[in-house]
Amino acid sequence: MTLIIIIGILLVGGILAWIAARWSEVASRWISLTAVFVNLVWAVAILMSNGPSFDLSGSEWLIRYDYPWIGRFGIGISVAADGLSLLLLILTFFLGAVSVIVSWREIRDRVGFFHFNLLWVLAGIAGVFVVMDLFLFYFFWEVMLIPMYFLIGIWGHENRRYAAVKFFIFTQASGLMMLLSILGLYFIHGSNTGTYTFDYFELLTATVGIRTGRWLMLGFLAAFVVKLPVVPFHSWLPDAHSQAPTAGSVILAGLLLKTGAYGMLRFVLPLFPDASRDLAQVAMALGVAGILYGALLAYGQSDLKRLVAYTSVSHMGFVMLGIFSFNEQALQGVVMQLVAHGLSTGALFVIAGALYERIHTRDLTVMGGYWSGMPFMGFITLVFVMASLGLPGLANFIAEFLILNGSWQVAPVLTVLGSLGLILAMAYSLRIMQKIFFGPPATAASGLHDLNLREKVVLVPMTLLILFLGLFPQYVFGASRETVRDILGMVMRSQADLLQNINDTP
Repeated sequence: MTLIIIIGILLVGGILAWIAARWSEVASRWISLTAVFVNLVWAVAILMSNGPSFDLSGSEWLIRYDYPWIGRFGIGISVAADGLSLLLLILTFFLGAVSVIVSWREIRDRVGFFHFNLLWVLAGIAGVFVVMDLFLFYFFWEVMLIPMYFLIGIWGHENRRYAAVKFFIFTQASGLMMLLSILGLYFIHGSNTGTYTFDYFELLTATVGIRTGRWLMLGFLAAFVVKLPVVPFHSWLPDAHSQAPTAGSVILAGLLLKTGAYGMLRFVLPLFPDASRDLAQVAMALGVAGILYGALLAYGQSDLKRLVAYTSVSHMGFVMLGIFSFNEQALQGVVMQLVAHGLSTGALFVIAGALYERIHTRDLTVMGGYWSGMPFMGFITLVFVMASLGLPGLANFIAEFLILNGSWQVAPVLTVLGSLGLILAMAYSLRIMQKIFFGPPATAASGLHDLNLREKVVLVPMTLLILFLGLFPQYVFGASRETVRDILGMVMRSQADLLQNINDTP
């Protein structure tokens, strides 16, 4: 019951942090940090127990627990973790710890309730990554929504209510479409086999007609493309990012977007392989559109947080392109992109929050010349700006290179168009450095202080990780290789069966 205990630690920790804040706000912060850090160490230990190189070849599910809960309706407590799940759990707990630390001084109002929502949204995200019962998957999908709504709506900036409501409407409406597809799959499988169940492993064997499968897949896909997000379903993201507190932005960019990609990898491709192949060209085209559109909009922003938000739209376009390329290189690049983007974009939001604490604005047009007063912050920002534009030696380069190399094998024209996003990324990334740290000095440039110890504790490990994964990506590849091959195997087997049926038809 390891995975259930991990989620329980976050849920109970959130309640304790809320209660403890009545007597001590510091105690509330330490409870939150302890809960997340314990889970981080535990998840890393599980992964390392399979070898220091994280090579999980030959191991499909490292942890699995099934308990029949409401047998009458086929609902069970089913959790499992493979290499992909564990990588995303580690990213979740690491960025969760980052979120607690960066909020240490920023959040001064309703501290206990803030940490309650922070830990519960992390619990929802962790649940999405490990739950194998579709009823519980939808439950945890909704658990992510409510706490994030409060994080934006209560502790956000001037237009926080508008951004929170927009985020809620987009994600709730798309989530309900996924619920309809889950119920449709449940009843179709039940009518065909006599066994009504929400169990993922049982539903993998469901026989669904081609036309019905397309409609069911679109319901799942609606929830995932909104959360990723894919153009044109992205408009909630810049508003949510620009209005959220720093911790909210880190979780949004680093974790919530990853649930959309995870959903496609874990549910859309294995459950609906035929429909996925039929939609592949459209999906890849939407990914390329996101790469170019997000990069162009990022370059045109004067608000630093909106700029970084649009870079997420661009980077997630690479994820969409890679997922529907259906080859191992591209999917390994997607997994690396999920990890690298979580680190690099999360760090840029931390830097944006640190700047806001000092100059109380996100407007790039009033910044400039900060390198002389904050050289350490300038150096850290330079690393993550270079990561964002895909500099060789950093993790983002590995991810995007593999995605483009894999997509070239199936869609050369779309790959060429997508690669233009790397040129646009260079433009908006260098613009960040030019506007903030170089150029004419701003009026307040001389009175600023560099990163303090708390900020260094957050940003230095993130810098080392993005460099380490750029030089030694095999740790991510080893952990996710078996999962990627298993997903591709299900898609290819379905295609082979389809071709066999066509050949057998007189």
